Order: sequence, then structure tokens, then C-alpha cells
Amino acid sequence: MRSVERDLPREPVRLLVSDEAGRVYDHPELLLAGERGAGPEAIDPVELIELPRGSDLFTLPGRTPIGLDPRTGRRVAVRSWEGGEARAVAAFLAPAHTSCHHAAWRTRADAPTLPLYAYTAVGFADGRYWASAFRVDPDVRQNPWRFDRERVQEGVARMRRELPRNRVARQLERCALEYGCRAAQNFFRGRHEGPLPVSIACNAQCVGCISLQPDGAFRASHDRLAIPPTPKEVADTALAHLANVPGGVVSFGQGCEGEPTLFGKVLVEATRRIRAASPRGTINLNSNASQPEVVRALCDAGLDAIRASLNSPRPAVYAAYYQPRGYTFADVEASIATVVRAGGHASINLLCFPGVTDTDAELAALAGLVERTGLHLIQMRNLNLDPELYRRALPRGSVRRGRGMRWLRDALADRFPALRFGYFNPVVRAKRRGVRAVAAAAV
Repeated sequence: MRSVERDLPREPVRLLVSDEAGRVYDHPELLLAGERGAGPEAIDPVELIELPRGSDLFTLPGRTPIGLDPRTGRRVAVRSWEGGEARAVAAFLAPAHTSCHHAAWRTRADAPTLPLYAYTAVGFADGRYWASAFRVDPDVRQNPWRFDRERVQEGVARMRRELPRNRVARQLERCALEYGCRAAQNFFRGRHEGPLPVSIACNAQCVGCISLQPDGAFRASHDRLAIPPTPKEVADTALAHLANVPGGVVSFGQGCEGEPTLFGKVLVEATRRIRAASPRGTINLNSNASQPEVVRALCDAGLDAIRASLNSPRPAVYAAYYQPRGYTFADVEASIATVVRAGGHASINLLCFPGVTDTDAELAALAGLVERTGLHLIQMRNLNLDPELYRRALPRGSVRRGRGMRWLRDALADRFPALRFGYFNPVVRAKRRGVRAVAAAAV
């Protein structure tokens, strides 16, 4: 899992600053700083990669950029620029990349809460942008330039003919065309992983939930289904995808919904219908994994894999973000172990946050989780949330000086040689059906 040889910046990487109109400049003197738990710090050049194609630059209102004096290393705040307020700049990384530092800034009193993105440190040198990040998964399935909107719309029209009154397909239309969801767009392109949203409710109240923000501090980016679909609607959507992608994946549970296992009867019956009609592909569950009894029933019905989402396996840190209702982290762990015991594939969707995830305490907790459950894969995804909001939500002492996301990955890989790291759900088959569970290349 060690990083391969790659380009490094030849000259010092300079701080980026935005003016009030959103124009971005590289500072003529100050160097890039990053934040991972102990305030703005210098970033080792080996932690920088050229900003991945398909990433975005954000300017951040109410946030004063902080750079480093190249002579003294002192932190310097840039309060004004081009006759107006200076604003910090951050990168939102293209899929399959894990952030190693947040952008460094000082928040003004009137600053709004940032929307649900991740805010990676980014600077400029050698005529290029550089970000503190690494590519954790070589799979190309969500590379942004692979999505031609016209081709997606052709797929939408085709599915309207094939599934004319199907609520799952109609929700995916909205996700693909309105929200720009790459998973939904892949469904209509007939490739990779097909999402199966089913839930209208949740038993957690995540601080960064993208489908429900009841207090209005910031806007949820998606809307949930209004009415849960029937098992037949779910199965028909899955079978339509697997007919186009025989070795593909269909997944219950998406960001545009609540918790799918709250509708366990729908999931179990849909799984039975899918497997009665076709042995093809992987049936996966994306879940908060709070209902181990539902997971057990799904394994009996033919579930191949689970991806359990969590920000941390430390119960207090987990609870601070998920705010679970009627379950505990012990249930999450039990669900993961249930799938492994049934011969299925288990991964976690680890919501990574520099200064929390890349710490000794987190390494110890993750190692314990792997040992107790037999977990196969850690998907290292960035936590999309205003960093200051997350830090305030956590128990005191949870945020420390981070040691680096590469450090975390490499330490776990050294301890567990069979453990894999990535960003996407792999193609697998459960061992109980006589087929060895293996990860496959991108479809």
C-alpha cells in the first residue's frame, strides 16, 4: 500500500487567496498551510499531489486565509485582497481521492456555516495546483469526464419505457439529472453499480446528513423518497441493471435516503425476488448497520455484501456524529460480523477527517474492529461537513494532531496484510453460494 513514485512540486507551494468576486490568486510570498488537528501547519511535499482532474476550487466566505512566512514559518493571516475582504480557498476532490489536510483559515464572526463538502488544502506551484491528498482507489467508475449528460438522458428515456411506473427509477432520475449523482448516472449508462433507494426515514440524525437538516443551519443537498417502494419495484430496478451489467453491483441504501434496514421486509423480499430471477451480480447493502437482525435475514435471502458507514469505531466519537436513536455502535459491529460469518463481504465507509481519523486512538480502534469482525475492506471517503462544526460536535480530546491518512492506511496494511483499501463497492460473490468472494476490476 506504499505510495508509488510520482511527481512532486519542484518549487515551494504558495497559498491561494480569493477576492470577494471569487477570483483566485496565488500569494506572491506566503506558502500553503494545512490543518489536521493542531492548527495551520506546513505540508510535507510528499503529501501533495497535482490537483486531480475533475476536482473543484471553492472560495469560502467569512474565512480569512492563513499561510506561512517562508523565512520564519510563522502563521500569517491575509485579511484583505484587491481592496476587499480576502477569502480562503479549498479544493473539493474528485472521487476516489482521500484528503490529508483541510484548508487553513480563521473564521470571522459573521461567517455562514459551510455546505456539505470536504475542504482540502490546495496551493499553487510550477504552474499547477497541488492538493494534500492521495488516490486511494484506481477504479475509474466515477471519473467526472466519463459522464456525458446526453448519454445519461438517453438512458433515462430507455428506463422510462422499461420501468414506466417505478418509484425507484423515478428517484434515480432526479438523482442523476438534478443532483448529478454519479452512481445514479452510471445506472442510466448501464455500467458499474446500480443504486436502489428504498427508505424515507432514519434512526440516526447525522450532523452531516445530506437528505435531512431539520434545524435549517445549512441546506440538505438531496430530498428523500416520499413513499417507500414495493419489493417488486426494487427488484425490477435491480434486475434491469443486472441485465445490462451481468457482473455489476446493485446496492440498497444511498445518500438520498434514510436508513434502508428500517424497511427490512421490503429489502428481504426484494433480495429474494432478485435471486429467484437471476444469479448475476452482487447484491450489496449500504447502511448504518444498526439492525443486525435485518442483516441476518438479508444474508439468508441472498445478500452478498455490506458497507457499514461510520466516522469512527470509538463509540463516543461515533455517537457524537451519528446521534443514534435506538441502537449503539455494538449493533454496527454485530452487523459487520454477521455478514462475515455468513460468507459475505464486509467493508466500512470510513468518513475520514484529518486530525481525528489519522490519530493513534483511531488506529487502535480500527485495528480492534478488524480483529473482532474480520472486515475485508476500508473505503476511505472524506467527511463532507464544515470542519469547525464537526470539531465542535465531538467529545473533548477527540481532535489531535493528525499523523496523516497515508500513515493510517499503511499502519493498518502492515498489521493486516489481507485488508484492502479503496473508495467503491467491489464486485463480490458470497462464499455460501460456492463462489469465492473476490474483488473484481471495474466493469
